[in-house]
Amino acid sequence: MNRLLDTVPRRAIWALVALLALLLVAPAAVSPYLLSALVLMLYFACVGQSWNLMMGFAGLLSLGHALYAGLGGYVAAALWVHFGIGPWLGAPVAALIAAAAGGVIGALAFRFRVGGVYFALLTIAFAEFTRIGFEHFDWVGGAGGFFLPVAAQADPIDLRGGPILFYYLLLALTACLFLLCRGLSTSRIGYYWIAIREDEEAARALGIDVTHYKLLAITLSAALTALGGTIIAFYGNVLSPGDAFGAQRSIEMILAPLVGGIGTLFGPLLGAAALSLLGEGLRWAIDAAGIQLPGLTQLVYGVVLLLVVRFLPHGIWPALARRLRLER
Repeated sequence: MNRLLDTVPRRAIWALVALLALLLVAPAAVSPYLLSALVLMLYFACVGQSWNLMMGFAGLLSLGHALYAGLGGYVAAALWVHFGIGPWLGAPVAALIAAAAGGVIGALAFRFRVGGVYFALLTIAFAEFTRIGFEHFDWVGGAGGFFLPVAAQADPIDLRGGPILFYYLLLALTACLFLLCRGLSTSRIGYYWIAIREDEEAARALGIDVTHYKLLAITLSAALTALGGTIIAFYGNVLSPGDAFGAQRSIEMILAPLVGGIGTLFGPLLGAAALSLLGEGLRWAIDAAGIQLPGLTQLVYGVVLLLVVRFLPHGIWPALARRLRLER
């Protein structure tokens, strides 16, 4: 615990405690619609933090990260529907399979010296191959989608319940991921990742096993993303290859850390909150104004994102942390 709190200003600790307390009581103070929006916000915070572990720490750009969330959801759902294995047991299996997929991608990339932008293209290719494969995989519904049975009453053992159940599950996962990433960032593994990110050749010259630690980053990120994918699959009750593995879903997953701040702990959380507030606020404002222009919400959303990238190239959190003196 001392290592986790080392160099953290006291005001930052109190701010984090206040944020956690606010999130714990939020379901009692919001409408069902806003609660559903908070569920999605926490999901993107989870998968964004998982992606940040790979890109922000180790410098490995993945643009096909939906692959791991989709695998997590499909594997856990198939184990429950076809074999009666509950999601609490199916989620670890799904995480292992996603980690193995990440390991295969990483091993191929490093074996043939595929890096940088080409590594990102490789991740997109694997996500697309998987999408096409699942569209022809009738055992899990094929292109028509895979539907999970809806229970008549809440059953947390099988992740059957309303949004409040999934809200607290995702909140717990978000908190665990935050603590895990904080611990890794102050550990030897985290320092090795940062050294590889900054200068791979220099890290190799210092004796760091670059391939080993890159594979560790990929597999760990894939496994954690699969856990988030499992929860959101049981929340939505339906999986389709286009939504689970599509390029749009991959882009949505990386927007939170991009906007909040890549390589920071609070960046994915702040980015997910900012994007959720922006999206819901735009919908409310356009509906209130009575404007009926198709695509207007997406246009304004894109313009705001461009402004953030232009004027806050390192993300919202670094600038906010400096202003509020929440980071040393």
